[in-house]
Amino acid sequence: MSVGHVGTAIARSLELHDVPRIFQVPGESFLPVLDGLYESSIDTIVCRQEGGACYMAEAHGKATGQPGVAMVTRGPGAANAFVGIHTAWQDATPLVLFVGLVPTNDRDRESFQEFDIKAWFGTQAKRVYVLDDASRASRVVAEAFHLATQGRPGPVVIGLPEDVLHQEFTGDLCNPLPASHGAFSDADLDYLASELRTAEKPLIFAGGAHWSPETSAAVQKFAEQQQIPVVHDWRASDRTAFSSPANAGWLGYGRNDAAAELLCEADLVVELGAVLTDVPTDGYTLRENLDAKNIVITTDTTLLGNSAAVSHHILASPQAFAQVTEELAKRIGSEERVTAGSEASTGTSDSTDAAISAAQHEWFTAAHRKHLAFSHVGKPEDWPATAKGTAHMAAIMAAIQEQAPYDALYTFGAGNHCLWAQRYLRTETYPSQLSVRNGSMGYSIPSAVAASLQFPERTVITIAGDGEYLMNGQELATAVQAGGTFLVVVMSNAEFGTIRTHQLNHYPKRVSGTQLANPDFAAAAAAFGAHGETVTSDQDATSAVKRALAAVREGKPALINVITDQALSIPTIRQNTEE
Repeated sequence: MSVGHVGTAIARSLELHDVPRIFQVPGESFLPVLDGLYESSIDTIVCRQEGGACYMAEAHGKATGQPGVAMVTRGPGAANAFVGIHTAWQDATPLVLFVGLVPTNDRDRESFQEFDIKAWFGTQAKRVYVLDDASRASRVVAEAFHLATQGRPGPVVIGLPEDVLHQEFTGDLCNPLPASHGAFSDADLDYLASELRTAEKPLIFAGGAHWSPETSAAVQKFAEQQQIPVVHDWRASDRTAFSSPANAGWLGYGRNDAAAELLCEADLVVELGAVLTDVPTDGYTLRENLDAKNIVITTDTTLLGNSAAVSHHILASPQAFAQVTEELAKRIGSEERVTAGSEASTGTSDSTDAAISAAQHEWFTAAHRKHLAFSHVGKPEDWPATAKGTAHMAAIMAAIQEQAPYDALYTFGAGNHCLWAQRYLRTETYPSQLSVRNGSMGYSIPSAVAASLQFPERTVITIAGDGEYLMNGQELATAVQAGGTFLVVVMSNAEFGTIRTHQLNHYPKRVSGTQLANPDFAAAAAAFGAHGETVTSDQDATSAVKRALAAVREGKPALINVITDQALSIPTIRQNTEE
């Protein structure tokens, strides 16, 4: 049976890969694909700008582990989408971007919106295809999806010459190609069991790709059972539940000093899905000793970005690790260790090779205790004075902590607002945190759109800076049109705060180029069809969050514009209090 033109073949191929939706800004260069999507089961989300569309696809890939799909036109459309590709590359997120191209006969003639797609994307994508052979359309889609998820995930770009899309598809529709998640050998398990059994200060460093709710639960159970603290890569705090006794916080910008101490003092670090790059190591200053014992578990054969010593590399994903945790526990001697560890903490157990020592028990419990203290917003009477007509972000964080559902999903972009979101928003299930590791602003709203469409049963809350929000706030219109519902909290301090902080450090009293004149964000949200609130005092915070969450439950996006003091752009609560 004839499929029709190549555009229909691409749409059918996306259906075979169970793609629920694509994010796109339409262009005349890929009209046959839009035609193919007309009668497909795939939702076509009409975005307002290509950067927002690609961010949405990236957020989908990050949240699900399956490639998010974006479609944009040639030249300007591709340029706008590049930010999402860079994000997916640095964050190891599976993503497939389709880009319309000029007809093949128009190449190399400086045609309207012509550009070199391989030159543009070649350094930031795992592969760049150009579909010159109409019969290979479905095969290229299958290869792209496979490559996006295989090994270290990342973005794949497919260029679609306009004339090829109109041609009749004469090839076969291809089913998905399976991706490997690696495996553990008996030797790997024996080695890992031996090292974990003898370590007194073991640590799991968790993050990266190839996680699932089941993987998260299995890793958490193992860490709790073996009394191993889990410290997370930055922007990956949802790999274990906030409330889990194994959760010891995260590394990276705004981290607790206690988390950095864990990394430095550990006699064994298991890097699970993530590697120790510049950010979690404070710019290559933590755990750089080449004699340090680090076991790396990741599907990335290159160990891209890793700066620490590698004692042993197991080529497997966190999902593969989760499948062997019970066997690994048996080889360690889990039952003896748990019992002995509990008794050791009271000084009633004789030491055995298998036993968890009193030192490890204290190492484990202290790590979580310090994490909880660091994540406490403190008492209002202890907050520093704020300017008249402004509110503390701490008041908003406290209100969200109190009112947000247990399984709330949080997103945020880049800027000072991230320090509040990362530190105080409690991630209890996987996935619960979507953000960017490459410092890319404008992610908050697009990621909230993608998350709310994928998980309509969950409450999505996004934190944005004012400058960050203004980069892609127009995608609130996309949310209203597509039925996405979420709460937006805008930290409105009329500045690009992170850069102003750097200015104050390097050029005191010479602030320039960082100040903003903001619109009324709440009124603008209402104009989009969302619920709007403005908070100018701490007393307004609880009721504003309550009304906004009620609007979200009723199926309407909501925005809270929090007017804040520039002097209080980052958390000031002292670290490591043990309240």
